[in-house]
Amino acid sequence: MEDRFESLIEGLLDDQFASTADFLSPDLVDRLRTNLLTRLHQGQMHPAGIGRAIGFQTNASIRGDLISWLDDAPEDEAEQEFLALVREFMAYLNRTCYTGLNALEFHYAIYGPGSFYKRHKDQFRSDSGRRFSLVSYLNEDWLPIDGGALVLSPEQNGEKVIFPEGGRMVLFKSDEVEHEVLPTVRPRMSITGWLKTVSY
Repeated sequence: MEDRFESLIEGLLDDQFASTADFLSPDLVDRLRTNLLTRLHQGQMHPAGIGRAIGFQTNASIRGDLISWLDDAPEDEAEQEFLALVREFMAYLNRTCYTGLNALEFHYAIYGPGSFYKRHKDQFRSDSGRRFSLVSYLNEDWLPIDGGALVLSPEQNGEKVIFPEGGRMVLFKSDEVEHEVLPTVRPRMSITGWLKTVSY
């Protein structure tokens, strides 16, 4: 697993982002996708917003996904396994890159056909806690014609297009890399979140 962690870190250092295929096992992807769809069918996925606190708003002309937050200590075994892997990576980042990360937050996300998320950064103006954005895709048999690509715009290397194939992990700095989700043709599923530095 440390080889996969190093691959992510090297990409981050070289290109401001990293993308690794098959980071999550097919079994874990299947179980997490089932969880997402169960939440969707039970009405637990809600329109995502932009901004925070009093500036929070939903606006489908900017962002069209539905989300559902993961608990920090979930009862579901697949979510436990996923968060344990993320915490292991976060500890590795702290140990090797002295990042000082001490918190995380993740949610399931699904984009219905035709939905998208316009270009933005993940860092709030009023809160610099989000350090790294981490996206793990849960889709099955994704093809380029299905749309829904993540387009990253790192400062020095031009646009990078990443298709949301199941098991792929994408990492980038929340306050540096602008990105967008292009319109999707079929439902597009992921777990998306942030590695954070929080003052207690």
